[in-house]
Amino acid sequence: MSQMENPLIVQGDRTLLLEVRHPKYSEVRDALTPFAELVKSPDYVHTYRLTPLSLWNAAALGLHADTVLNVLERYAKFPVPAPVKSEIVRTMSRFGQLQLFVREGELVLSAAGAQIMEDILSYASIANLIERRLCEREVIVPFAWRGVIKQSLLKLGYPVQDMAGYTDGERVEMELCKQRGFALRDYQVAAVDAFYAGGSTSGGNGVIVLPCGAGKTLVGIETMVRFGMATLVLTSSTTSVKQWKSEILARTTLTEEQVGMYTGQEKQVRPVTISTYQMITHRTAESGEFPHLSLFHERDWGLIIYDEVHLLPAPVFRMTADIQAKRRLGLTATLVREDGRADDVFSLIGPKKYELPWRQLEEQGFIASAVCTEIRVPLSGLLKAEYMGVSERRKFRIAAENPDKTPVVKDVLKRHEGEQVLVIGHYVSQLEALASELDVPLITGKTSQEEREVLYRKFRRGDIRTLVVSRVANFAIDLPDASVAVQVSGTFGSRQEEAQRLGRILRPKKDGRTAHFYSLVSAESKEEQYAHRRQMFLVEQGYQYRLQVLKQTSS
Repeated sequence: MSQMENPLIVQGDRTLLLEVRHPKYSEVRDALTPFAELVKSPDYVHTYRLTPLSLWNAAALGLHADTVLNVLERYAKFPVPAPVKSEIVRTMSRFGQLQLFVREGELVLSAAGAQIMEDILSYASIANLIERRLCEREVIVPFAWRGVIKQSLLKLGYPVQDMAGYTDGERVEMELCKQRGFALRDYQVAAVDAFYAGGSTSGGNGVIVLPCGAGKTLVGIETMVRFGMATLVLTSSTTSVKQWKSEILARTTLTEEQVGMYTGQEKQVRPVTISTYQMITHRTAESGEFPHLSLFHERDWGLIIYDEVHLLPAPVFRMTADIQAKRRLGLTATLVREDGRADDVFSLIGPKKYELPWRQLEEQGFIASAVCTEIRVPLSGLLKAEYMGVSERRKFRIAAENPDKTPVVKDVLKRHEGEQVLVIGHYVSQLEALASELDVPLITGKTSQEEREVLYRKFRRGDIRTLVVSRVANFAIDLPDASVAVQVSGTFGSRQEEAQRLGRILRPKKDGRTAHFYSLVSAESKEEQYAHRRQMFLVEQGYQYRLQVLKQTSS
């Protein structure tokens, strides 16, 4: 194949255009994923971008600029522009040019060259964080500013390699219960090894990216056991808190008295304590303070695990900046953040330490195979007329709540009769109407925790075949037999949410059946535009949407 027949175009603004219908599409997509960010995914050409953060994460994983350049040159239709080559080399070389380490009881920031130090000290935001200068390449930073200086330098384009190590927390004896026939999968061990890094100063902080259903909780538990220290786990919901506790007790030698839940119902601070982001960021209306942030100092934690790290709220970022001497593990299915704060995850939690593509795990049978189908549902004549005359935000809601989606949901349920189905949506009024029409249970934020647990339990047993759920079921809900998800509405263009909703049905099925993910979208509407954005994460992972366009019925 000549170079002109290749599927990739590398543009001077560091965007990459990949032909979807090309025979090498999958091969090139997989090669780009470690260092490029997908930004658009229409039917024929996908657009990627090389960003400083995507290249620094690649560098943190051990990739070199030569490797990135070789991929681009191997698959590019035209020569890679020289400015792009030099920018890749320059950007990736910056990772490691600044290092933090401890020497003689002081925190030292060291630069690879004197000019780099001069450059960064020319910024008042950095100079104000320096205690004193040691030499042309080294300065002393107060330990209290360890997180803040990493945040500040990253914003200036200087990622800091933090080699300052960690304070050991309270020792807690624990082991995995291998006698129960339980063993970690190879990739789970590899993920923990990458984070642990032999217990050296290069380990102990960072993010592990694994698909929903791949056992991220077990990775967290093995990390906890490996370090053997008091651990604080922060997760997304009270249901998830209970699931973490159940898994910890089932998989380790820890006892009920050693594992505490810190929630609205009970506030136990034990050697291993599990809480939620909502609990930690709850504030009293009178003072506006966050009384539960004190949990970060309630014990001498040796490890903090941030489950669903892409959800980390601002107050927890601020607290994390203050506790950089603690080991920090982030777990997530996607590093995509809708608020643009992925750089704070990088600087405060750590760089990406391990990632495994969804389709690779699917091929190995560790997660279920999935077919994704987008069904475009026309707006009726009357609704279309109303739609045309309202604001842009109102247009999205009208399209999302299109009542003609209800018969489509019924058709999908009939098609998958006897299977465990989740009907998922964003707008509670829409979900209430659907649950009533289908005569099935509904779970929303208003549903009490006790009632949720009862319904989830009945669903797991098969007593309930269909559940209508709101966004409360997006994260960390273990419903292993769910094999069909019908998404009737979502949060604008949230790629993160799309990934999580697909993740609800990716647990491997006992009978090996394929999972089905349906997304119902109003045709020729704002919702259709946002649907393209939502699908980008799944396209990155190798899923392709089947498209079904329904005909307009007379109204």
